[in-house]
Amino acid sequence: MHEQSLINDLQTKGMRLVDPRAGHEARRGGAGPSDHKAVTIGDTTVMVPVHTAPAFESPFLIEAPDPDGRARVLRDGEEVAKVRFPLRPRFYDLSTTDGIPYNQIATLHARDVLATTVLQTCIRYESRKKTCQFCSIGQSLAAGRTIAHKTPAQLAEVAKAAVELDGIKHMVLTTGTPRGPDRGAAVLAESARAIKAAVNLPIQAQCEPPEEDIWHQRMFAAGVDSLGMHLEAVTQEVRERIMPGKASVPLAKYFSSFEAAVKVFGHGQVSTYILAGLGDTPETILNMSEKLCGMGVYPFVVPFVPISGTPLESHPAPSSAMMAEILRPLGQMIVRAGMKSEDIKAGCGKCGACSALSTFEKLKGV
Repeated sequence: MHEQSLINDLQTKGMRLVDPRAGHEARRGGAGPSDHKAVTIGDTTVMVPVHTAPAFESPFLIEAPDPDGRARVLRDGEEVAKVRFPLRPRFYDLSTTDGIPYNQIATLHARDVLATTVLQTCIRYESRKKTCQFCSIGQSLAAGRTIAHKTPAQLAEVAKAAVELDGIKHMVLTTGTPRGPDRGAAVLAESARAIKAAVNLPIQAQCEPPEEDIWHQRMFAAGVDSLGMHLEAVTQEVRERIMPGKASVPLAKYFSSFEAAVKVFGHGQVSTYILAGLGDTPETILNMSEKLCGMGVYPFVVPFVPISGTPLESHPAPSSAMMAEILRPLGQMIVRAGMKSEDIKAGCGKCGACSALSTFEKLKGV
């Protein structure tokens, strides 16, 4: 089975673990695609759903890993690949001086990415009528796996340790949307400034479009290297149905903010997350992506993963065929626009672990 096809299949179908303990470091809850486990296939590390309804029925079975984290992937009893599970990060064993475990402040994503949700609360999540139906930002907080507000000092301390102990290469700072016109940009800038003072680590910040474009410059000046402003859905009907709170921010505002941000961060250093499988057709996703590419915005399209405990926990994931229908032309579209995941300085698009998109960028003559 080709690596590209296997990755696409695993990310849409998930995987079952022979040894449930192998999933003990899997992401559960959080602000974005979650309930995943990182595995390395060849030289590519990807996030694969393990704690979701589709994963429980997946045709893929992962055998118990050996002491070095290596395991076989079986489909219908036949080996289709060998994978490696990243070992537990050493920084997870440390705590702050006030007793907070480092992994409640920031966590390892994929193989070498540090990620955190600076504010684990959100004005959208507070109302059933406004919440994004796929989001579980409150779950990990309620379960005691994280804290509500990570201070700049805490983030700097953990980032420095993660780089020194585990070779972390870049960091993602996302946030729930607070009240106020900056939409989280202020707390992200404050956090980035403290981290950069402690360690030289590329940082991506992620927030809704701030009301004033000056916040792009302020985040950049504070040390943010790339910016993510996430559409999630691309048509207004799907936006209003899936994320009624965020849908109140017009697409026109996103586009004006994208344009302003590209002028600050540069071509290909602004990105947006698009979740395939929520109701947007491949055609509408590709049409939107073409517009974004023309602006110098990297469209990071990922398969929707239904997260346990959310209103969409029973919503089907997209098929691997649908993802290939989107990602094959999208990969070439991105390359033609002079953007590649490997050229992004930091963030989800650079990591690429939640989508097979980066593997499609490497295809020739498609």
